[in-house]
Amino acid sequence: MGFRVLIIGGTGQVGAAVMRALAAEPSCAEVVMVNRRAVSLTAHPHVRQVILDTAAAQFSAEVTKLAQSMVAQGDPVYGASCVGVGQGSMKWSEEELKALEIGVVGGFARGCQAGGITRFSLLSAVGSSAKSRIRYVRVMGLKEEMVQGIGFQHLAIFRPGIIAGNVHTPLYAAWLGRLIPGRFGTIEQDDIGRAFVAEYISNPAPSGVVYLENGAMRQRSRALKQFH
Repeated sequence: MGFRVLIIGGTGQVGAAVMRALAAEPSCAEVVMVNRRAVSLTAHPHVRQVILDTAAAQFSAEVTKLAQSMVAQGDPVYGASCVGVGQGSMKWSEEELKALEIGVVGGFARGCQAGGITRFSLLSAVGSSAKSRIRYVRVMGLKEEMVQGIGFQHLAIFRPGIIAGNVHTPLYAAWLGRLIPGRFGTIEQDDIGRAFVAEYISNPAPSGVVYLENGAMRQRSRALKQFH
C-alpha cells in the first residue's frame, strides 16, 4: 500500500535529502510540499508544491484543508517538518528563531493533526532541551515540547549531530565530527533523508514518541538501502 507525505521545509538542506529519498521510494504515492514561494521542482510526477503564507492567520487552517484532501485519498498520510536554520541561527535573534521553529512549525503541525494526520516526523537537533543555556538548543527543545503537546498518535523526533553534506556545516567541522563517536558526531545528510522514509515504510509504529539520534538514523538508512 502506498503512502503520502505533507512536508514543510522540503527546500532546505535536510529537507532536500528527504525529498530525494521520497522520490526514490516506489511506495510513495504523493509528496505535497508547503512552500512560502514557488521553487523549480525536479521532474517527478508524485511531487507538487502548494504556496502558503506561513505568517498568515489562516496558515494552520489552510494546512488542515490540505491534510484533509490527502487523507481522503485513502492512503496513509504522514506529516513532516524539516524546518531548521542550522549554523545560520547565529545571525537570528531568539524571537526570530521562535517565530520560525515554534510559530511556523507549530502552525503546520496543528494543521496536520486537525486534518486527520496521526503520524508526524520532526527534525530537531542533538541535545535539545528547553532548559539549555544554549539558545539554539533551547529553542529546539521548546519546539519538541510544543509538537509533543499537539497529540499525534506517533511522533518521530530526529536529532542529528553534525550534518555532513550540508552547506551550513564547514568541511572541517564535518571532518572533526567523524572523530567523535555517538550522537554528537557526524552523520551524512542523505542518511537522515533515508531514515525519514524508513520511518514511513516501517511496520505500524507504537503510539507515543520515538527519538532518533545518529546511530538509529544510520541503522534505518542501511535497512532502507537493503530493502531496495
